[in-house]
Amino acid sequence: MSQKTASKDQVREALLDAMDRLLARYGYQKTTVDDLAAEAGIGKGSVYLYFSSKEQVALSCVDRLHDRLLRNMACIATERLSAKEKIAEMLLERVMSRFEYCRNATSLDEMLAALQKELLARKEQYHAQEAELIEKVLVEASKAGEIPRCDAVAAAEAMILATNGLLPYSLRTTQLGTSEAIEEKVRSVACLLVSGLSGLTEKCQGEK
Repeated sequence: MSQKTASKDQVREALLDAMDRLLARYGYQKTTVDDLAAEAGIGKGSVYLYFSSKEQVALSCVDRLHDRLLRNMACIATERLSAKEKIAEMLLERVMSRFEYCRNATSLDEMLAALQKELLARKEQYHAQEAELIEKVLVEASKAGEIPRCDAVAAAEAMILATNGLLPYSLRTTQLGTSEAIEEKVRSVACLLVSGLSGLTEKCQGEK
């Protein structure tokens, strides 16, 4: 890559792409800044123009994954589907997008251990943003009379919590299983969650 012709955004993206490939090839601990520079086709010193450390590159890869997830969930929310179908697909997307990314990473457990503190802080924000998208679908569906009125904030948070246990960050790599098996589990949980909307609604109305 020629840095003279590439924009800053292009170089940054190239570094993130390089880190993704290196995580799959070597794992987090064995990957070095030298490896990253060579994989991206730039000088080692140039890496530090964009990131302060290897840790920051890895965390930025996770941030990018989340940004893409939010865009995908937002797109699902605009599709011509019922509210329950939208929610099921959004929950499936939040699990499977992470699963597909993490199953290609070598020694995922060591990366999670090394970046545990930073990832924990990010996860709270990630999950809140995902819940907000589901909340909007619930509010719109309620206004349209598609589902009964309910506390959309509480319902969305409950759906996020219920599917968190299926996220690869909550499992060791040996527990991830196949893509098909994970998808089947997520669809089963999503089906139970959307079926329980009426029950949650009745509870919320009874408390008012």
